[in-house]
This record gives sequence, structure tokens and C-alpha cells, in this order.
Amino acid sequence: MRGLLILAMALLLSGAGNRPRLTEEEKERMEDRKEMVEEQVRQRGVTDLRVLKAMETVPRELFVPRQMRNMAFMDGPLPIGGGQTISQPYVVGLMTQLAEVGPEDKVLEIGTGSGYQAAVLAELTDKVFSIEILPELAAQAANRLKSLGYDQIRLRTGDGYAGWPEEAPFDAILVTAAPESVPQPLTDQLAEGGVLVMPLGPRAGYQELICIRKKEGKLERETITSVSFVPLIRGKEDPRLSDRT
Repeated sequence: MRGLLILAMALLLSGAGNRPRLTEEEKERMEDRKEMVEEQVRQRGVTDLRVLKAMETVPRELFVPRQMRNMAFMDGPLPIGGGQTISQPYVVGLMTQLAEVGPEDKVLEIGTGSGYQAAVLAELTDKVFSIEILPELAAQAANRLKSLGYDQIRLRTGDGYAGWPEEAPFDAILVTAAPESVPQPLTDQLAEGGVLVMPLGPRAGYQELICIRKKEGKLERETITSVSFVPLIRGKEDPRLSDRT
């Protein structure tokens, strides 16, 4: 049902209104998404069919600045404002696959950004919680996700380092910006058997994408690959921020 709603909204946002047929441009966008998923994601080792289908369904082109929509499917990140980026498609697919999100799982995302990763997660479960520290990006993402029918995603503006304790525990936590150390609140909020996927490392240069699993109360950490993410911003770094809303 959500896929049909997304398609309808994509038609509306592209100016197609309620016409039953896709324009040539809209058909091209759909083909671009399928090609992106096949060549950039599946062929690099992301094989979870639910993840691949989710990335084919979510209109990535609507999660980038309008002037960059022709670049939405490129093999790399794109700026979205506020010094933040929308992650490379492969990285989105890899992190989502590592999170092993099931239909009944409760997921927390740190770093909403444009809302793209949250939308992909919402294709896998109806229990998605996402925190964005920059108010402008949070407001834009909220409007965008609502317009596309993702009403089940709960958003919060605030310091993601602290997580969302009132809603814990979470079966999966994804962090889409890099801290220099693993946030203790996030491991505390991880459910037994849950997984935390995040980049970890210095603010400049490359970091390591790690996967932390909680088994019998203990944390098992695995390094996956090298990545390059923007740093995880703390509340004290931005004087515009107030407490969570």
C-alpha cells in the first residue's frame, strides 16, 4: 500500500497530477533507481531482497535538493545543506542489510538528514524512530516524509548521542554520522540480540564502519569496511539547539 502511495506522491511532486500513466521522465526515474540498485548495490554484495526492493521503491531523487535530482543516482554522497550529506546508495544498502531489520523490529536512526535512510527503513518495519540535530533539516525531512506517506516514522530534533531512552530498547540502531567513540547511551538502548551499525573514527578523513551485536548482555564488535562520513554533531556544538522537541 505504501508503495502505491509513494508512486502517487511522486506523480504529484513531478507535476503529473492524477494521470494514470507515467510521463517519460517518471519512467526514466524508475529505471534509474532500478539500475542504481542493481549496479551499485546488489552487484557489490547487498543481497537481501527486502533491502533491494525498499531501495527500488523509495524515490531517492525526491530526497536531494531539486537542482541535484539529475545526480540523485550517482555513485557517491550528495550535499543536502547544513554541511550534511545523503549517503552513497551502496552505503545505505550495506548498513540496512547489516541491521537485519525484520517486520516487527523497532529501529532507531541517528541523523535523519534528508530522511532517505528513514524511508528505506520504513519499507522494512513500521517502527522507525529518527533523530536529527539540525532543526532546518529535521523540519524539511518531516515535511518530505509526510508528503510521501511515511506517517509511521517518528522524528525528533535533538542530540542523537543520547538516543531515545523513552522508546528503548531497539532491535537495530543505525548512526549515519561518525563519532570518535561508541556512544554509551546507544549500546545501553540496544535490545538483547540487537545490532548497532555505525561509522567510527576521526572527524576528518576515513572511519571504519562497525557492527556491534548484543549477545547475553555482552557487546561483540565487527569491523566491516572503511567509509567516510560527516562527524556526529553534539548539541553543545551548535548554539541554535535547544532540548529535544
